[in-house]
Amino acid sequence: HTQVEVTVRYAHSGAQMAALAAGELDLCVVFEWQDPAGGEVLMHDPTVWVTSTLHHMHEEQPVPIALYNRAGWCKDFAIKSLEQRDLAYRVAYTSDTTGGLKLAVTSGLAIAPISRSNIPDGCRELTTADGFGAIDSSNVVMHRNPNASGEAIDGMQDAIREAFVNRLSQPAASS
Repeated sequence: HTQVEVTVRYAHSGAQMAALAAGELDLCVVFEWQDPAGGEVLMHDPTVWVTSTLHHMHEEQPVPIALYNRAGWCKDFAIKSLEQRDLAYRVAYTSDTTGGLKLAVTSGLAIAPISRSNIPDGCRELTTADGFGAIDSSNVVMHRNPNASGEAIDGMQDAIREAFVNRLSQPAASS
């Protein structure tokens, strides 16, 4: 659609949903760990441990890890997944964002919990063959403001949906 203004807001899922409820957004795409309420599931996306293919930090003892500053999720899921496998670890890096975790991994500072769909180039998932495994799982869900209408919003919603369909139909990158 020509002459359409698009504003993208990158934020945590809770902030996106609050903005949608306040009428600040027409559409939002968020990660949901519970059953999605009222949204359209675009894909299922597990959170996995990720390492650099160059630095092999997962082979260090104790393994250096990068974590979100949000301690609740990290303790309940990421750290628990290491403890269940009796893996010695040390927190080497903390960040508020996934971008920070990706930086820690790509630069060889640590391994990190990252959504499978968001694994950076030059990195790979640590699998059960490596002694690791999935941490938790979420759904990527699109929500639409019920008060938002129009061709432009319909078109954007279709484009987002199509982008996820195309992403899922592409073969996985080899590492």
